[in-house]
Amino acid sequence: MGTVAALWRHPIKAHGRESVGHISLVAGQTFPWDRRYAVAHERSKTEGGEWASCRNFSRAAGAPALMAITAKVDEDSGKITLNHPDLWEVTFDPATQGDKLIEWVRPIMPKERAASTKLVPAGDVGMTDSDFPSIAIHTTASHRAVETQLGHALSTERWRGNIWLDGFEAFAEFDWIGKTLRIGDAEIEVRERITRCLATTSNPDTGERDADTLGALKAVLGYQDFGVYGVVTKSGDVAIGAPAELL
Repeated sequence: MGTVAALWRHPIKAHGRESVGHISLVAGQTFPWDRRYAVAHERSKTEGGEWASCRNFSRAAGAPALMAITAKVDEDSGKITLNHPDLWEVTFDPATQGDKLIEWVRPIMPKERAASTKLVPAGDVGMTDSDFPSIAIHTTASHRAVETQLGHALSTERWRGNIWLDGFEAFAEFDWIGKTLRIGDAEIEVRERITRCLATTSNPDTGERDADTLGALKAVLGYQDFGVYGVVTKSGDVAIGAPAELL
């Protein structure tokens, strides 16, 4: 038996994170307000409205400074406020003011990368890195194992997870594939591992690459997986401190 340690959403793929205290999960849907939008670049082959591969979007794997963006969603108005240590605060309506985001983020985008061009909606599935409506689940014990390998503390925000769980052994989540977790009132079927990219090497406070997280995972596990994707199979409320158990 474990407990929920933290809940996070990322309203615009790779462009900001927000901590929340409680959410209502809906069967067959992503984490509420998670990856609802994404930033297409000049080589993108999607207009949005449906799921597309991450290669179509501006990401922290190629633009590490994006990792330092924080977000706040006004659910009543639909507006999003973003902050970054090297930029000014910006508030905009993603449905009608996408150009405002593109202009705001331009100073921190690498010149050699495909330029960001427009903000696009995700559609029903959400622009997660999986082609199904996934929830990213991580354990604090696995995070501590990476910290131990590196020899220093890390922010859990590097992993861009949705649900963090206390009370489980390190990397026990890899044994959950094909099984169901009850978290709070909701149930989530665990589908697959999450393979990691260069985004996790960047500090979420500064946006600078400063930790070899991928090397640490390879040293501990022999591969670059961290966390698991799951699908909500039973709707329900989830809050920090709620119980979590494998059924």
